[in-house]
Amino acid sequence: MDSQTTDRTLGQRALLLFGSCGPLGHAPASGTVTVAVLGIPLYLLMSRLSLAWYLGLTLLLTAVSIWVHDTGDRILGEKDSRKLVLDELVGYAVAMIALPAVTWQLIVAGFLLERAIDIAKVFPANLIERRLPGGWGVVGDDVVAGLYTLGLLHLGCRLVPGLLGLPSGVG
Repeated sequence: MDSQTTDRTLGQRALLLFGSCGPLGHAPASGTVTVAVLGIPLYLLMSRLSLAWYLGLTLLLTAVSIWVHDTGDRILGEKDSRKLVLDELVGYAVAMIALPAVTWQLIVAGFLLERAIDIAKVFPANLIERRLPGGWGVVGDDVVAGLYTLGLLHLGCRLVPGLLGLPSGVG
């Protein structure tokens, strides 16, 4: 441990541990690993809830993520630290809102699409990340990636339901 790490308060270390989702934020491809290990199981749990509860929890996760990223980046002295990965959970939660069924094909499609769109920083995610301050920009670009994915998945459910493991006419 370096002196900067040991100088952190217990509260700061706890926030960084939470924001990095334990060891996941320190893994190679930390965002992708976090969605695979935590985002998908979180979605599977949340998908059992009513839409109102799902949206409420997604909004709460978004607000907490903005605060954690804002505070965590200040503690670390970085902007959009790769160690903090809560924003990745937000992006995937947004991507999976109100899908008609839970199938492995839909889960995989959501995972692949959201990760690709997030990594590519499709407009306006690139502007949001650069122009909004602190945690707002960090989490905002993931929300944009989630919204693009959400639109594509809902369109896929209507146009090619079989590809997503859904019977025809679902959506």
